[in-house]
Amino acid sequence: MIIHPSNAPEPGFLHARREAIIIFLVWVAALLWAVPYCHLTGYHVEPDQLRLICGIPSWVFGGIVVPWLVADVFTIVFCLRYMKDDDLGGCE
Repeated sequence: MIIHPSNAPEPGFLHARREAIIIFLVWVAALLWAVPYCHLTGYHVEPDQLRLICGIPSWVFGGIVVPWLVADVFTIVFCLRYMKDDDLGGCE
């Protein structure tokens, strides 16, 4: 399929789409970690077998806190290093 130059997507659209795809894939990766991990390690825990890490149940720490911290670090690095501002044109 040949795209006529007047119908080609704007560079700002292409950047935004690429950034959105990356963010969505990272979100899916966090989901695929958090849900199975919490289910497998926390669903059938007996109260006497509950381990704590910094006062938080270990399954919550590994399934929620760790992915959240990784996502925070990713967000900061991604926003400061990868995302770019695009010129959207001046006011007329």
